[in-house]
Amino acid sequence: MGVSIIQEQRDIIIHIIKAITAGDWKVLVIDATSKKIIDNAVKEDDILNHNIANIERIEERREMNPTMDAIYLLSPQPHIVDCLLADIERRRYKQCFLVWTSVLDPQLRRRIDASPAAKQQIAGFETLSVDYFPRESHLVTFRDPWSFPILYHPSCNGLVKRHMQDLAQKITGLCVSLGEYPKVRYYRPKNPIHEASVLCSHLARFISEELDEYAQYNPNFPPPSSRPQGILVVTDRSMDLMAPLIHEFTYQAMAHDLLPIKDGDKTTFHMKFNEGTPEAEEKDIELTDKDKVWVENRHRHMKDTIDKLMGDFQKFLDQNPHFTNTNSDATSINAIKDMMAGLPQFTEMKEAYSLHITMAQECMNIFQHHKLADMSPIEQSMATGLDEDNRKAKNVLDAVVRLLDDEAVSQSDRLRLIIMYLLYRDGVIPEDVKRLLAHASLPPQNGEIISNLEQLGGRTTRGGLKEPKRDDTPLFPIDTKAPIPEDNYMSRFNPAVKHMLDNLCRGALDQTSFPYVKPPLDPTEDMMIGQGSLRAAKPSWAGAGRRVADNRQRIIVFMAGGATFSESRACYEVGSAMNRDIFMATSHMLTPQLFVRQVGDLSVDKRRLDIPMERPTQTAPAHLFERPGPPPGASPAPSQGGAPRPPPGGQRVPGRPPPQGGLPPGPRMGGAPAPPTQQMANMNINPRPPNGASDSRPSSSSDRPHKLEKEKKRRNFLGMKKS
Repeated sequence: MGVSIIQEQRDIIIHIIKAITAGDWKVLVIDATSKKIIDNAVKEDDILNHNIANIERIEERREMNPTMDAIYLLSPQPHIVDCLLADIERRRYKQCFLVWTSVLDPQLRRRIDASPAAKQQIAGFETLSVDYFPRESHLVTFRDPWSFPILYHPSCNGLVKRHMQDLAQKITGLCVSLGEYPKVRYYRPKNPIHEASVLCSHLARFISEELDEYAQYNPNFPPPSSRPQGILVVTDRSMDLMAPLIHEFTYQAMAHDLLPIKDGDKTTFHMKFNEGTPEAEEKDIELTDKDKVWVENRHRHMKDTIDKLMGDFQKFLDQNPHFTNTNSDATSINAIKDMMAGLPQFTEMKEAYSLHITMAQECMNIFQHHKLADMSPIEQSMATGLDEDNRKAKNVLDAVVRLLDDEAVSQSDRLRLIIMYLLYRDGVIPEDVKRLLAHASLPPQNGEIISNLEQLGGRTTRGGLKEPKRDDTPLFPIDTKAPIPEDNYMSRFNPAVKHMLDNLCRGALDQTSFPYVKPPLDPTEDMMIGQGSLRAAKPSWAGAGRRVADNRQRIIVFMAGGATFSESRACYEVGSAMNRDIFMATSHMLTPQLFVRQVGDLSVDKRRLDIPMERPTQTAPAHLFERPGPPPGASPAPSQGGAPRPPPGGQRVPGRPPPQGGLPPGPRMGGAPAPPTQQMANMNINPRPPNGASDSRPSSSSDRPHKLEKEKKRRNFLGMKKS
């Protein structure tokens, strides 16, 4: 198995804890934000197995423990620093080892340094670069859906610079975790019509400055490696507006589009078991990389997924003939589900196959009931501009109108069809938009969603027929001479990210549309990369029993404004085909419903969006500043600073509030799919307890010197250096 960012982050956290405890028992103190980061990557048992006596929350009431040292693994927020200083003033623990999830603001660092008690008690100060949430081995999100309105809402311009600096630090942290000091490239749109067209260039420069600053203060970064230098490509949602709208028929993308999958701190699907029996049970089952059936099938076409699930189950029956009923039929999904209900001793396998057979069946039910097979050909033609024979698409409007008339097509799908048609046409006159909405029986308010697409560079209306058309040359023209496989006509569209990565790996990515922040000295460097590097070649003397260094080039794609599951799949597919490790990083994952909803929110009052950056400043809990009473039979310990004082009211030290999860309110699409109804009967799933085995493999990044905090250079608007 290749590199996994989940494993990399886990190793960094475990290694720093192991290095600090050094065989002595200590308390681990965390906060709400750092807890989410830790929980996402590390099992609690793995932490406790490294001489951690207890895990405590800094915001909660805790017992005094003056005889034991504490490791504080905290997020660098002002109110968390207040909590820390309250602990130090009260001498809650013996010594303190401070570990921050990302860089601490210099003003907050000075507050800590100014405390006499802190100078006595702080025994260590470390900064990790782990302020991100690995979701899959090559997929990272920041769990920040509010990034979309901050970047694209016209009223959020005042928040953009600070948010970009926050993104730049998180992306730099990801690069540091992967041991990469990459060349930075960015998407530059041709003939842009939207204000956010400069987003990628500014963000790329912010990231480049952060990387340079980190390298300046950490001479061991990047660590020695036989890999070619990595590449970071910064792009944003405006590069591809079709990808979040089109119906995808690969398992993961289709399931997230059609099924009520909850996507918060965990990604779960709600299942019912044993309906109508005394053993009836409901549970949320998590979809993670630990689920091997999910990992193996999530990028397959749905038809292939069902064939694989049924084939694997048939193979199991062949290997275990005593479970087979000679009168049963193992060739239908329902028959397989009934058989699996009688296999209690194979709980883990049964739960995985039950989950995925049920999800696949629900997807296919919706596929049939909502005429997705009829919608797909015209969607593919609008997204590519070509028909099944790679010729210019014809009679597109007629096909769209026929689907708008079909009662089986849901309201949300009708809106998606209209938006795709308008993007395909590069805009129509406003009256035609109203006619299409009326014909589809959609409310006129949906016109706002359509017009808001212009904030992302999508033109949906034109002033009139005489208005000249834009140069609509595709960013990545399709080779019309390449034959299309017959079974692929419903999946002809590939997201722009896939074309971009293909060209990048071949050394053919256009430097006009994807310039470097710092152009390479050798203009032929791209071509050399495409032809392959000697350093990336597997040595011929490497025997089968000898471990070969991981020397595949690493590419990181950051998609500002949210990424789709088709785009994350493209990273795996191109990486496998081109022998690269390609990571997708983004603020949050988009489904078609969420994308349309967030585009609609671009015209609502900003105050309704509840953006975390504009929420009231968080404060430390009052109980941390209560004067403790003396313990029975003992006099209170003297304190140099007297009783701890809460921070002055209203005083705000610059810092970043954490993403709080959840999604902003605003216009919502109708026609959401109903929850699954046909579930597996007579099943009693008892999940296996989690494996608490620890892994003490050290992180390659934990012994690096960490970034020193310093004042940021004075910058003008959007953080560009003053000349």
